[in-house]
Amino acid sequence: MRIAIDAMGGDKAPLVNIKASIEAVSQASDIKVILTGREEAIKDCFKQLNAPYKDFAIIDASQVIEPYEKPSEAFRKKKDSSIAVGIKLLRDKEVDAFVSAGNTGAVVAFSIFTLGRLRGVARPALATFFPTESGCTLVLDVGATSDSKAINLYQFAIMGSIYFEKIIGKENPTVGLLSIGKESSKGKDITYEAFSLLEKSKINFVGNVEGNDILYGKADVVVTDGFVGNAILKFGESMVRIIGGTLKNAVKDSLRYKIGGILFGPAIKGLFNKMSYEEYGGAALLGINGITIISHGRSSSKALKNAILTAQKNAKEKINEIISEKLKETGAEEKNE
Repeated sequence: MRIAIDAMGGDKAPLVNIKASIEAVSQASDIKVILTGREEAIKDCFKQLNAPYKDFAIIDASQVIEPYEKPSEAFRKKKDSSIAVGIKLLRDKEVDAFVSAGNTGAVVAFSIFTLGRLRGVARPALATFFPTESGCTLVLDVGATSDSKAINLYQFAIMGSIYFEKIIGKENPTVGLLSIGKESSKGKDITYEAFSLLEKSKINFVGNVEGNDILYGKADVVVTDGFVGNAILKFGESMVRIIGGTLKNAVKDSLRYKIGGILFGPAIKGLFNKMSYEEYGGAALLGINGITIISHGRSSSKALKNAILTAQKNAKEKINEIISEKLKETGAEEKNE
């Protein structure tokens, strides 16, 4: 399994990216990593980690897309960036998947315009897992399509249902439509229209769900537009960081809390591991002609390693082929814009 890694993407690149690649190959021997980025910087990282690079392919890319750059400008001006080079490898079938912790908008733009969309897909969606009381919930879209229409949400539901089934292993997962109330009359026009499409479909649709239902796991898959989904994602990440920081400070400041930390430390650590995005690696960009996994810019080596393993599973499960077949089977592709 050949996976291209954007060596220059992320706040801690390239060192963390190289470390993650080494860890992924160590855990899954059938993975072949191709690193895209500044060759000398990549080799220096291998030296720092005291690891040989002979088992890794390095494709030199002279440019780096910074987090603050506009995706449209990056697409026009940075054709030799680590993101562009990696996605071209995917387009040319030289790799089976691409992983990046770089500029999300740029990765989405290069993926759409270089790889193209799957037949019948009107808009792509970023799908990521949220921890719940009993497992996880897949939420999409969390940032690829901000101005969604009802047909987009319908297609997101189909793609998300397939993704959850293949990655998590649960057949016929439940699907909920995010709204401001459980009643079908609640929400915006787009919500009413999407509700009608989903209700008539063969998807295991459980109706509208509210924001608090996500972490309660009321639906396996929750569908929303990218604007709302991205806001939920950012809120969830910051909440975990703030709670974690508050607990750490409390333990430092009080002997009683220190004793409690010793007693309940393992349980608390387990809880935060479950809540951390590191466990899930990254978000899958569904609906494009290729497998792209986008990780958080602050990703640790553990998060990136898990993103690489997620990319491997996506490729093995042939997610895109199944999505295309399902859209055709349900007639959803005929509603394409």
